[in-house]
Amino acid sequence: MFLEQLLNGLTLGSTYALIALGYTMVYGIVQLINFAHGEVYMIGAFVGLFMVTALGVNIVVALAGAMLFCMLVGMLIERVAYRPLRGKSSRLSALISAIGVSIFLQTLLALIAGINTRSYPNVINNQTYDLGFAEVSLLQILILGLSALLMIGLQVMIHRTRIGKAMRASSQDLDASYLMGINVNRVISFTFAIGSALAAAGGIMVGIYYNAVWPYMGMMAGLKAFAAAVLGGIGSIPGAMIGGLTLGVLEIMGVAYLTSSYKDAIAFGILILVLLIRPQGLMGQKITKKV
Repeated sequence: MFLEQLLNGLTLGSTYALIALGYTMVYGIVQLINFAHGEVYMIGAFVGLFMVTALGVNIVVALAGAMLFCMLVGMLIERVAYRPLRGKSSRLSALISAIGVSIFLQTLLALIAGINTRSYPNVINNQTYDLGFAEVSLLQILILGLSALLMIGLQVMIHRTRIGKAMRASSQDLDASYLMGINVNRVISFTFAIGSALAAAGGIMVGIYYNAVWPYMGMMAGLKAFAAAVLGGIGSIPGAMIGGLTLGVLEIMGVAYLTSSYKDAIAFGILILVLLIRPQGLMGQKITKKV
């Protein structure tokens, strides 16, 4: 029972980690919490559903198409809602803009698709394997494997590519990076695109796993992923991964051994504890500002 719940928690936590990576990458470069990121996750789930049902493509093509579409959405959000405010006003203006984009996307999808819950068709012939000490489904294996592949790919891109080096330089000092010839606007736009693609992958996996997609699914998932990013250390990519997995395991364990009534409260309870005890998170570094 415990090992099965642990697998369930890791499966859920891997999707939280994919969303949390978008939060932490954007914050690490522009010091902005993109509260519209949960809605990008929701759009990814709907685009994947549309491609599977209306276009009749397989789930692999739908996953790639949804990730590409959400990359464009993320870049558009950054260009329209955040770039005009960057460096010209307080951070509060950007935060209000992020909340406005979130509400706009929720309402737009509700008008287009309706507020009723929709389900993915049987896109994967799910089977259950008895390992002796626990039972694991094929869908869980695929979600964990794909999440791990995407996280490893992100790490390789950041540490082994030219654009990754530019992202790391921009996260250290945005103004100095600009003076050194780095196209900061392009780096920020690319960061939004990568984070949005990861969120789209998480949205499709959750939509298939729970067999439910609706226009407001991104609100709670986005808040929990933000809590996971804070838990791991906002701005730390390994921290976002660890925070997402940890939060998913704790949430499932709380539901299994306590009560499902505390499912949503667990994430925000952890957020409060982290802010009180270790504000920089598990993997974050304490920064001392010199005056």
